[in-house]
Amino acid sequence: MSSERCNSKARKLCLTALLAMALAPVFTFAAPVQNPGKGTSVTPIFPTIAEERFRGEVAMAGLKELGYDVKQPKETDYPAMMLALSYGDADFTVHEWEKLHAAFYAKAGGDDTLVKVGNIMPGVLQGYMIDKKTAEQYNITSITDLKKPEIAKLFDSNGDGKADMTGCNPGWGCEVMVEHHMKAYGLEKTVTDNRGSYFALMADTISRYQEGKPILYFTWVPQWISTVLVEGRDVVWLSVPYTDLPGGKNDVDTDYKGKNLGFPIDTIRAVLSKEFAEKNPAAVKFLSEMQITTEDESAQNLKMHKGENTPADIKRHAAEWIAAHRAAYDGWLADAREAAKK
Repeated sequence: MSSERCNSKARKLCLTALLAMALAPVFTFAAPVQNPGKGTSVTPIFPTIAEERFRGEVAMAGLKELGYDVKQPKETDYPAMMLALSYGDADFTVHEWEKLHAAFYAKAGGDDTLVKVGNIMPGVLQGYMIDKKTAEQYNITSITDLKKPEIAKLFDSNGDGKADMTGCNPGWGCEVMVEHHMKAYGLEKTVTDNRGSYFALMADTISRYQEGKPILYFTWVPQWISTVLVEGRDVVWLSVPYTDLPGGKNDVDTDYKGKNLGFPIDTIRAVLSKEFAEKNPAAVKFLSEMQITTEDESAQNLKMHKGENTPADIKRHAAEWIAAHRAAYDGWLADAREAAKK
């Protein structure tokens, strides 16, 4: 078509058509790629803890919307998770506590083989708690109060005279931290760190509390326990006298509401295999923007504790969360598609 072939009556329409034809290639070039992950498989890797699967389901749903072929997630403990990502046996996780798992990240190759992005969950906490009634009755405020035999005996559940503290699963980063604190604060003679299946141990701890008995336990937020044993109502945090962390890296923020909890106030981040990250900017962008609050994950964990704990339940919880946060979620997807064009 040319302007010469347009008669006077049709000139305006003809010029409009010519303009549209001229601009069409520009619009086609600028259009976002709806499925930048099409043709690419991705293997997630998560902890074996069912209560941490929720945020993984949210991440997988987003990558599927970007066109990725998301495989069945692998499950393992945290040190092996970092190694699997480093070796390319898996592509991403959304379960790295930046400070707690720093040693695992470094030993797996660090920034040479891995890429750490985003702020999946800010403001995550760890520390030691006791029931509020016992804390107030005996003026217990610090973990070092347990060095006193008469205080330690209050939490003795097996008659050996030592306080029984519900500890952490073997192989978790918190196990290393708790055992370090036992030595650093001189607690080994008066406190027993009971390690095993954490949630099974906590079921017994909650039962003791419901029977009116004193309780002492390590915990973290987010998880459902914080919605059953509520801070300030049922339980209180114990402070530590000073920050003392494995490796001597003590220049971190461990303060929460004026108390030194002894653990860094942490952030959960996404970690990807470096090779996968370099080839998949859309996935990197989505995971760098995805964010869930500790309150939302704790609320989801409580649903699991009340019986909605099958894989199908957790996937449904993720879908419901996405629907409730669709505007933000769509923004993450849009930015991921934009990143794929660059």
